[in-house]
Amino acid sequence: MGKGDRRTRRGKTYRGSYGNSRLHSLQPAVAGKSTVTKPAAAKKAAPKKKSA
Repeated sequence: MGKGDRRTRRGKTYRGSYGNSRLHSLQPAVAGKSTVTKPAAAKKAAPKKKSA
């Protein structure tokens, strides 16, 4: 349970290896889903009150 343990995250970090305890890259949850985000909708300015 320390630096020398290959099964723990700390051991993987120490040895510089990757595995189930320390994944190299995160896989997307859904393979076909794109990560493009929509631009924020612009707020319309409130209409100015007419003076009498």
